Amino acid sequence: MDNSIKTKDLTKISYTNNTARSLVASVFNKHFKYHSKDEKLEILVQIKDRPQDFLANEGTAKIAQVFAGGEDRIKPSYFSLLDKPAAFKVYGAMHVDDHAIKQMELAMSLPISIQGALMPDAHGGYGLPIGAALATDNAVIPYGVGMDIGCRMRLSILDASDSYLQRYDFQLKQALRNFTHFGMEGGLGFRQEHEVLEHPLFRSTPLLRRLHGKAARQLGTSGNGNHFVEFGEIMLYEGNSLGLPANKYLALLSHSGSRGLGAAIAKEYTAIAMERCKLPNNTRQLAWLSLDSEAGAEYWQAMNLAGDYAKACHDRIHINVLKDLGLKILAKVENHHNFAWKDRLPDGKEVIIHRKGATPAHAGELGIIPGSMTAPAYLVRGLGIETSLYSAAHGAGRALSRQKAKDSMTGSGMKQLLSKAGVTLIGGNIDENPRAYKDIEKVMHAQKALVSTEGVFYPKIVRMSKD
Repeated sequence: MDNSIKTKDLTKISYTNNTARSLVASVFNKHFKYHSKDEKLEILVQIKDRPQDFLANEGTAKIAQVFAGGEDRIKPSYFSLLDKPAAFKVYGAMHVDDHAIKQMELAMSLPISIQGALMPDAHGGYGLPIGAALATDNAVIPYGVGMDIGCRMRLSILDASDSYLQRYDFQLKQALRNFTHFGMEGGLGFRQEHEVLEHPLFRSTPLLRRLHGKAARQLGTSGNGNHFVEFGEIMLYEGNSLGLPANKYLALLSHSGSRGLGAAIAKEYTAIAMERCKLPNNTRQLAWLSLDSEAGAEYWQAMNLAGDYAKACHDRIHINVLKDLGLKILAKVENHHNFAWKDRLPDGKEVIIHRKGATPAHAGELGIIPGSMTAPAYLVRGLGIETSLYSAAHGAGRALSRQKAKDSMTGSGMKQLLSKAGVTLIGGNIDENPRAYKDIEKVMHAQKALVSTEGVFYPKIVRMSKD
């Protein structure tokens, strides 16, 4: 007979606190496994009503601390915004909408904010605008990282010339159809293996233990929206950092993130941050966790695990597709956004740099900045500019909302755009049509002080999610 306490049981006795719920799963059920469900529920009610009576017992102390106010993860602290937001740099201001500017002003009004910057692809989002870089003092903002933690670009330059595209067009399309999977659910029809699934952090918290199965199922897959896997040709410039001759090469480019794993981590710790960090209503999504707190340390570890998992997904995508074609990799470049890093400013101060839809661009750091399904992507080298927090744009950036993109384009119109660009689309939705995005050439021009270009990739066969 199953006598374990489920989420619905906790809701009935008013256990709505996320931390308390997690502790019941990880501590309470273990110490009281021989008690009946009714006995367990009675004890939990008593802990909630008289927490001081249960602080000395190993099996109940941590839960009692939650209700006694001794657990730093949920003890609420109230914060006011600064009267005047700290200044921040905007690159390509003519391309950045007012919504993004106002969101960044709110972010710079947080008492933990030290420095900020907006990239030329910036537009409004949840919490931080997309295309933002924000440095904070010993604190991480889960929504400043975003839902798709560690969303990543990966470029594999292949041992084949661009003429391979014409000669093996059918095989390339079949490889993308057979060895990629897009969408919120499901996975590939064959087993995926990667060392990330053996990471001990998957056993460190109840949340990560629950998510391990989903992570295994979704390994090597991509999400919805602007995620893609595509073949194209890349022109490498003379003197590129990869050490390859200047020439045209066949290349495989992918863009996706940490799937359901990252989304669940973001939701869990955003709820905890909002519970603990009380802010005015218009900034609630910017609630933060101190890295000195237990929840902050847990989130930091989980975020890094999600980043490793996103990388593993790209590893598997490129291995699966290229193995089928018998192609070998000459060089690879990858970078990620929707993440937070520990870094130092020129004055030596350690900060947490959030890059929500922004590419790391330290001096000499390589990255890929895509346009749209018909516009080029750029292989870039960072110039290490401190006023941008060593960051650059992560793409062209949306010019239209998804609904406006649907309303302004027809299926036949989108086919004409693709045909004119010489691009084959497998899947894809009208809300991702090329006109939904800013002009990547203008975005690159607006950030010429942040990155130098070492090559240009032109998409030819694009695989995306289809509703």
